[in-house]
Formats: sequence, C-alpha cells, structure tokens
Amino acid sequence: MFTGLCAFPLTPFHDEKVDYRAFDKLIGNVVQAKVESICAMGSTGLYPYLNRDELTQVTEATVGSADGIPVMVGIGALRTYDVLKNADAAQQAGASALLLAPVSYHPLHEAEVFGLYEKVTAEISVPLCIYENPGVTQFSFSDGLYSQVTQLPNVGAIKIPGMPFANSNSASGTSTESKPSASGAARLATLRKLVPEHVAIGVSGDKFGALGMHAGCDLWLSVLGGLFPNTVKAMITASKASSPQEAIAQSERLAPLWELFARNKGGMRVMATAAAIIGLTEANCLPHPLQPLQSDDRQILETLLKQLSLG
Repeated sequence: MFTGLCAFPLTPFHDEKVDYRAFDKLIGNVVQAKVESICAMGSTGLYPYLNRDELTQVTEATVGSADGIPVMVGIGALRTYDVLKNADAAQQAGASALLLAPVSYHPLHEAEVFGLYEKVTAEISVPLCIYENPGVTQFSFSDGLYSQVTQLPNVGAIKIPGMPFANSNSASGTSTESKPSASGAARLATLRKLVPEHVAIGVSGDKFGALGMHAGCDLWLSVLGGLFPNTVKAMITASKASSPQEAIAQSERLAPLWELFARNKGGMRVMATAAAIIGLTEANCLPHPLQPLQSDDRQILETLLKQLSLG
C-alpha cells in the first residue's frame, strides 16, 4: 500500500464533536479520485485531539467509506501504553496500516524513541509507517536510528520530512524548483542504503513532493491530496515522466499556497479553511483552541482557490 498518493484528509469538527457528515464528504472526495491509500487521523487529521473512542469511530467510518482503498491510521500519544491501546483499537476497526510519530511533551532521547518503536512493532499485526516530523515532535532521526528502527518487524515505510529536492538560489538563498537537486537525490540514495529494501520511503511537505517523487520516493504523503487529490495525482504522474519539468511547473504554480502553509506552521489550518470555503465543512471545522485562517490569509486563500482550479 505504500506507493503513489497517500491522502491525508481532515477530521472535521462541529461543536467540539467529529462531524461525520462532513467527514463522509471528504472521504468520498479522495475515494472518487482513486488515491492509492488514505491516512485517517494523520497530522492534518488531528490524531492528538481525539480520544480512543473517537479514533475507533473515525477509523470505522473511513474503512466503511473507502471502497477497498487501504486505510492507515495515526496512533501517536504521549505514553507508549496509550499508543498500544490506539494501535489495537485501529486494527480492530479495520486499519490496513498504522502511522506513528514519536510524540512527546519532553523531547525524547534516541534510546527512548527506539524503545517506543521496538515495543509497538512487537505487538502489531499490520505494517507501520515511521513518521519523522521534527517541527512538531522536536525530534530528528539520525541515520543510525533509521537503520535500527527499520530492521524491526512490521515496519513498512518511513515518512521523511520535506527535503530540498530542488536547488537553492545562490543569490537570494531561497529555495527554487528550477531543477532537481543533487543533494536531495544523494540524501535519498543514503536512506536507500540504510533501510531494508522492503521499507518504502515516503516524502512529505507538499512543496517538496513532486521532485521527491521524481527523485525516487515511493509515495507522497500529502496534506493537499487530502482535499485536492487530483491535483497531487497529476503532479505524481508528471514526476514519473522522463523529464520532471511538467511536475516542477505544476508545483511552482502552487508557490503562493506553499507560502501560506509555511506562514501558518503547516497545511492543517489552510486545508481546514479551504474545506469550508468550498462547502465541504462548517466555517470553523477545527477543535478549540485551533482556528482557521483569519482576515488577510483567508482572503488570499479564497483568491488562490479561484485562480488555481484545484481538484
């Protein structure tokens, strides 16, 4: 299941409860696009904000509406005890795979992160995707740790942070996507040597997705794809062509959207606001204290949605 587009839809809320009517629309949207897999309750799906009963119910709702598309479920929690309970609940509810970041309030040591994955992988029966998200967890995986954790049983994939698959502009110091980066390709080659052949490597950070797929990543774990899957699928198709120029052009066209993602500390608030603008959710579909985009950024997003014709 760790190929192509893994779509990360929102878990929408209304009056502090999961809005299953809106959620069904969101899942129906990615199912209609024939995505390769769906990640329910990834970061955009707000897994840390859900209790175990909600996790079970959202998993069941996703699996029930997925029309056979494999469903991965985020199971992260502060305590390994709760991670294991979440894993059991997700598996019982029909999850095909699990997603786990080393969630912590106190930043973890490598031995603690390895211990987390060692304990979890010993007790699950479906593949696990290891999720490195240092912007949230304040933990970065060393090469040595990647080598160790991917040797554990039931590890099927790693989800790496966005990497500079595009070269940097030497004059401005800013990132540009004018051509693929040798450093990005070299990093991917290093990871290929570190992890077993059966472990897939997934790119995240939508700004980096198209060139990451062109460089040879197995799958794109996409926030944008959770709401606009056809747009991401088109970039994946282009990225697999002999020349990446079409994928680069498509990604560059979305540069104002990537800027909104960066300004709002990720795509979650942007996608929640976009879902409301296009009528799939309530005006504010986030649990308190989270809020959708405000004032200027919301207006910018409304304009972009009209200009970009995302689908």
